[in-house]
Amino acid sequence: MAKMIHSMLRVLDEARSVAFYQIALGLKPVDKVVFDSFTLIYLANAEQTFELELTINHGRTEPYDLGNGYGHLAVSVEDAAAEHARLHKEGLTLTPVKTLENNGRVIGTFFFLTDPDGYKIEVLQRGAPGRFV
Repeated sequence: MAKMIHSMLRVLDEARSVAFYQIALGLKPVDKVVFDSFTLIYLANAEQTFELELTINHGRTEPYDLGNGYGHLAVSVEDAAAEHARLHKEGLTLTPVKTLENNGRVIGTFFFLTDPDGYKIEVLQRGAPGRFV
């Protein structure tokens, strides 16, 4: 059976993106590999083995076109409202906290966070029916 190990995002500014992911999600660099034309930075934290790979293409100055195919990354937290308040104090770009229900069943409580390159991150409260651990 396959095991998910990382997701990759192309970013423009290494320092800006590393700082964002450390503040927002507690991810820190665990490896960095520099090639002639690009750099790979792997971010992780003690909560999981899944990593976020940031790719910086050397010399790129134009923002990436995210297109309409990319959806979002998702993370889970103990308390969505408290995490929203913390990230708001950091001045990060957030949507309001929402609760999604279907026929009276709570599917999830969440908000979206936007990184410096425009990627969306869904922040879900843990404890929805068997989904967000």
